[in-house]
Parts: sequence; structure tokens; C-alpha cells
Amino acid sequence: MKHIIVTGGAGFIGSNFVHYVVNNHPDVFVTVLDKLTYAGNKANLDGLPTDRFELVVADICDAEVVDKLAAKADAIVHYAAESHNDNSLTDPSPFVFTNLIGTYTLLEAARKYGLRFHHISTDEVYGDLPLREDLPGHGDGPGEKFTPETPYNPSSPYSSTKAGSDLLVKAWEKSFDLYTTISNCSNNYGPYQHIEKFIPRQITNVLAGIQPKLYGAGLNVRDWIHTNDHSSAVWTILTKGAKGETYLIGADGEEDNKTVVELILELMGKDKADYLHVNDRSGHHDLRYAIDASKLRDDLGWTPEFTDFRTGLADTIKWYTENENWWKAEKDAVEANYAKSGQ
Repeated sequence: MKHIIVTGGAGFIGSNFVHYVVNNHPDVFVTVLDKLTYAGNKANLDGLPTDRFELVVADICDAEVVDKLAAKADAIVHYAAESHNDNSLTDPSPFVFTNLIGTYTLLEAARKYGLRFHHISTDEVYGDLPLREDLPGHGDGPGEKFTPETPYNPSSPYSSTKAGSDLLVKAWEKSFDLYTTISNCSNNYGPYQHIEKFIPRQITNVLAGIQPKLYGAGLNVRDWIHTNDHSSAVWTILTKGAKGETYLIGADGEEDNKTVVELILELMGKDKADYLHVNDRSGHHDLRYAIDASKLRDDLGWTPEFTDFRTGLADTIKWYTENENWWKAEKDAVEANYAKSGQ
């Protein structure tokens, strides 16, 4: 593959993938297709050589634009999505259009030109798992995890539209023999993540002299993976993944939200108890996510770099500390938005 389209490539996870490809695969040209909503940021692509990538600002639902780009490409790597659960509870419509109609539009272009298609999904399509202590006979053990065979059980407009987009990809592979793969990844953290998200919100709160905020008791568990490891996993699947297969991406990073907030405070030299409990968000709040990535590791030989969450979190804190100009202008508006709902 000499020319790939990366949708949502100016967003958090997509831009990290673009940097990964440009830095590690000099024979590949990247076209970034991004609508540049609030979650997309041209600054995320700063420093990339202009002879190695281009940014096309457009909607993935725009079939004419997508067709013109697909005609020149070898593959589509589909990151673009509306992805914030809180926002999906306030207004589900953008999630329906982007996650469903957008994916359909891209699949049709890939079918027309015979392109390799890799779809980025989420572990949230599977619903949630019991907390470890609630599993009979498991005690403090690892408990059950999501696998590629786990039935879909989405809980929100966000996760349900992502589940729908996964099913579209599966259908285009079966119906039209399109070379597709899907990856369902656990919660990402790292550089360029929008400060409305959990980890960067708490880091920038500390940097801005604001107490970090924790939903409820903070017992909900997420399986964290550094975005650099997500990028290397996606490239591995894109180049080695078997047609029609789904691979789960995770790095065994299960931590509850309370532990994460307290670790951020500790790493930033603050009192571990210096945070506020705030109202939980509306709707169902999934208890626990956990990924079994053995298929990706065993079949394709992928291994993560950041196997220690503390080290990865320290790396992330360092990035936000050194790049205050990237996030500071938006900080007041983000916190004001959360304050409206008591969060």
C-alpha cells in the first residue's frame, strides 16, 4: 500500500496513527479526510512533511469527495466517528449520520475501487462486564474479558451506532467480497486527546489549578491503552490481518477511575485525595471494560510498548505539561460546559 486514506486523521487517535505511519513507513503517502469538528484539530498534524500527507477538509458523508479520494488510494483506514458518550445522550443525531451514513459512504467507495478497508471500532459495542469482585469464584482475579465472539450489547447512542457501523462492514465483506477488517479497541490515552475526555481533563485541571473531578464513587473500570500502541496494532492489522476478521486491541491496562485520578495527582506532585466527587452522567454508565487481545498477539505477532500504565500516564502528563498552548484556549469553555450538568 503506497497511498492510504485516514478518515478522522486530525482527531486524537487518528492523528497519532498518521504520525506513526509517516514516521515509520516512508514509502506511504497519507490523505487525511476530516470534517474538523471540535474534536479535529489541524495542529494535531503539525510537523508532518507536506510531501508525505495532505489534509482534505470534508465530511465522510459527502459521496462525491470520498469518491475522488478513493480513486487515487489503495486503502481506507476509518477512524472518523462521533465518539463522546455524554454528547450522544444530549443529541444522538450526529452519531447516526457520521457513524452509520459516513461508514456506508466509505464502504461504497471502497467497493467501487476495490480498496482494502480497515474499520476502527470500540469495545463499547459489547456493553459492559461485571466488576471483578462481582464475579463468583474470581475474587480479585482478572475476571472475564471481551473477545471477538462476545455478543454485541451497546448501551448508548454512541456505542449502538458504532455497533451498527461494524455490522455494515461485516455485511460488505460477505455480500460484496470486500477485503475488510475490524478492530475493537479499549480506552485510549496519550497526546492530542481532547480535554473533555477523562484523563486529559484531570491532567489539565491540575495544570490550571482546578480540582480534578470524579463521577460518583469512581469504581467504573476501563482497560487503558496508550494511543501509540493502538497505532502500531492498527498498522499490523492493516498489513497482516486476515480478510473478514475482527481483532481486539488492548494492553491489559485495567484501572478504575478513582485509581486513575489518584495516580494523576500523585505523578503531578499533589495530594492523592485532592479531587471532587461530582454527579454521574445521565443514562447507563458501563461498569467495566476488559479486552482479550490474544488473537492479535498470537496470530499477528503484535506486542504493546507501554505495558506499564504508570509509565504511559507519566508520558501523557509530560506531553500536556509541555504543550499548554495546544489546550489552554479551550479549557474554560470545556469546564463551563461540564458545570451546566453539575459535572
